[in-house]
Amino acid sequence: MIILGVILLIVGWVAGISILWTIGLILVLIGLVLWVLGAVGHAVGGRRHYW
Repeated sequence: MIILGVILLIVGWVAGISILWTIGLILVLIGLVLWVLGAVGHAVGGRRHYW
């Protein structure tokens, strides 16, 4: 999810499409939150680790 968000950020920035940039930013933030929760030990979506 983080990688997809970064790709959308880059494409949105290069192409000047703000909606892609916004969606990419949201995906990066959600991916980081899930990654941190999984790293701390909280179960995310029924899994102990999220990656």
